[in-house]
Amino acid sequence: MKFTAEINVMPLKALLDPQGKTVTSSMKNLGLPEISNVRIGKHISLEVEAASKDEAINKVDTACKKLLANQIMEYYEFEVKES
Repeated sequence: MKFTAEINVMPLKALLDPQGKTVTSSMKNLGLPEISNVRIGKHISLEVEAASKDEAINKVDTACKKLLANQIMEYYEFEVKES
C-alpha cells in the first residue's frame, strides 16, 4: 500500500530562531505590528510504500530521526494518510 506523509520540522521553542526573529522585525516595517513571535521551519511531503499504516508510521519516524530533523535543535510532527 502507498501512504503519504506530511511532516513539519520546527526549531525547539527554547532555541533562538534567527529567521523568525528577522521576519518578526520586518512585520513592523510592513505595517503589521500585531504579528509577533514568528517561528520558521520546514514542511516535507513524501510517499512511502508499506504493508500497513503502522509500518508506514515507523518508516517515517525513522526517516525523521535519522535524516530529516536534527533532534538537538528541532522537533518534528507528522501525519500519515493512505494515498
